[in-house]
Amino acid sequence: MDAASLRALFTKPYGAPAPSEEQWRQAYADDVHFQDPTQERQGIAAYLEAQQGLLKRCDDVYLVPGAVAIEGDTAFVEWEMGLKIKGIEFIYPGTTRLLFNDDGRIVDHRDYFDFVGPTFAPVPLVGGFVRWLYRRFVA
Repeated sequence: MDAASLRALFTKPYGAPAPSEEQWRQAYADDVHFQDPTQERQGIAAYLEAQQGLLKRCDDVYLVPGAVAIEGDTAFVEWEMGLKIKGIEFIYPGTTRLLFNDDGRIVDHRDYFDFVGPTFAPVPLVGGFVRWLYRRFVA
């Protein structure tokens, strides 16, 4: 998979459809391992379930790729994801590390992003507490 293919896979504007199951299956190995800060899944069926679950929980989702780096069987993709849920927009900057098998399909997908800050910072009352808590650990 080259940088252009990864950019296409990591691009979804608001209002546009997500990749189809066929597109996911072309890019991902049957035994793919997927992990992000909220879950860990094994196998293409579980990966597809995770993607569909995200789309069902949200009113809309966008994904915009940034820098893409590929070396050997490893790729990194910077991205920004936006989720609209019940009138609130949550923005998550993050990075994905991908490992490719001998067929060039993704066999390991690991997302790195701050889940807590962007999730709770925009929520009234809770957001102030989260910002205070982050300042306590950073200061």
